[in-house]
Amino acid sequence: MPIPVRDASSTIFRADLLAGRTALVTGGGTGIGLAIARELGALGARVVIAARDGDRLARAAADLGEAGIVARAEPLNIRKEAEVGLLLDRLQADGWLPDILVNNAGGQFNAEPLAISANGFRAVVDLNLNGTWHVTKAVAERLVAAQRAGRIVNIVLSLFQGLPGSAHAGAARAGVINLTKSLALAWARHGILLNAVAPGTIETPALSQYDAAEMAADIQRLPVKRMGRPEEVAQLVAFLVSPAGDYMTGTTLILDGGEHLIGPVAAA
Repeated sequence: MPIPVRDASSTIFRADLLAGRTALVTGGGTGIGLAIARELGALGARVVIAARDGDRLARAAADLGEAGIVARAEPLNIRKEAEVGLLLDRLQADGWLPDILVNNAGGQFNAEPLAISANGFRAVVDLNLNGTWHVTKAVAERLVAAQRAGRIVNIVLSLFQGLPGSAHAGAARAGVINLTKSLALAWARHGILLNAVAPGTIETPALSQYDAAEMAADIQRLPVKRMGRPEEVAQLVAFLVSPAGDYMTGTTLILDGGEHLIGPVAAA
């Protein structure tokens, strides 16, 4: 019997849960990132969405505004450390220093490992690992200087049985998971808590690059027999940055319909 699915547009949290907070969501113009921005904004936070595509960001910010969410769009390439620093300086000067950071920006391409070039491997690691580090450090150093607490959530991948079709992404995201643990130990004394969320197959526009028939067959292997929804990832992030997450740091929460129990659904 399929697991019942409730209305994904609903939320389990009270409307003012994050009132007075400011959230920066990278990769916030579409998919999981936009769902996270919408959830945090609906719970009272001001939201900054950042990504490389300025036009898409502007449309997303307008949609958030129409929903009554206070949002601003900031084009950003997280691979460029100087650009990240300038954005955080600007946000701080405007009174928008984020005390919530969601590192959602990232990406990869499927490839048999022997077909991955040095440049391809380097590009994926630079985006997913180095980019996450640039934004995380920039936010944390300003929070520490201002003696303010904060929450950081890193969106990774459910990779706990390996990612044979995306070894470069698996290596980079595993690096982010360990970075999360290491920084959680280093920064707890500053009141900065870090956790990661590891989604499995989530129904987003990015899935259009994969073969639909193969994807449908893969999903049937999952114990839950369906893809996840961006809103489900968003609500888990909201839990982590809420008071319910006050005693949680350095952990990775898996949201993959049981995929990590059976191995990756897609193997090269």
